[in-house]
Amino acid sequence: MNSEKQDGLVVQGTSFAGDDPEVIRMALDHAFDYRGDVTIVRRDGTEVEGYLFDRRSERTLEASMVRIMPTDPTLGRIEITYPDISEIRFSGRDPAAGKSWENWVRRFAEKKLAGEEASIESDRLD
Repeated sequence: MNSEKQDGLVVQGTSFAGDDPEVIRMALDHAFDYRGDVTIVRRDGTEVEGYLFDRRSERTLEASMVRIMPTDPTLGRIEITYPDISEIRFSGRDPAAGKSWENWVRRFAEKKLAGEEASIESDRLD
């Protein structure tokens, strides 16, 4: 398990793998909060890359599942059960990483104190 974090969040390049169902459950919780693409590796070795937009974490792993919008739109939305997942990679850039309210206020104050022009307009996410 490679679990780098920035500001308490999982960052691009992090991956979680293994047979421990709780590791997969925890990784999927992080993946749901991640705003970039993830790659899910199934137990049969196939990979699905895309945006994880829904998860259902039930009492049993067999009843738990995620839904992902693949980067290939021709595939449609894909549903994958938790037991079918062997690895989760945070493969895409999180466009909002480091753009918390606290960071915005800090940068705004630094610009003002330095005599630079500081705007209340938000930064572009891309």
